Amino acid sequence: MNDTPATARPFRILGIQQIAIGGTDKARMRRLWVDMLGLEHTGTFVSERENVDEDILSLGRGPHGVEVDLMQPLDIDKKPAVHTTPLNHVGLWVDDLPKAVQWLTAQGVRFAPGGIRKGASGHDITFLHPRASEEFPIAGEGVLIELVQAPPEVIAALG
Repeated sequence: MNDTPATARPFRILGIQQIAIGGTDKARMRRLWVDMLGLEHTGTFVSERENVDEDILSLGRGPHGVEVDLMQPLDIDKKPAVHTTPLNHVGLWVDDLPKAVQWLTAQGVRFAPGGIRKGASGHDITFLHPRASEEFPIAGEGVLIELVQAPPEVIAALG
């Protein structure tokens, strides 16, 4: 593990990109988040690999907007089980995702399997594992954290 001071960190967390909420019935969650609270439905995402059927909602506009994902499993008996933790994960904008992954890994941060890949909104993403291991002693302490590559306009507005 590298003891590089935080000032040498080669990336910046710019803000909250998303909050993902898991449950067994998107329609029930949509009734609260869309019908009652007025968030805008902006898309859907379905992935057998991720075992998810997801509604993508929007809260706010531009770089200060936050994505709210309502997720239900495609198969309730399969993993990943997006519904077992009601607050499934928090997504954070990062200005340089590859550098962040490289540096955090060197610091002993544990990442979930899958590496950097395209997420539901088309941005490159990766996840910090919620639990540490002997090899990687730093993790989300029970929270799955998604790092999301910020597009240039978000970097300009929040950076």
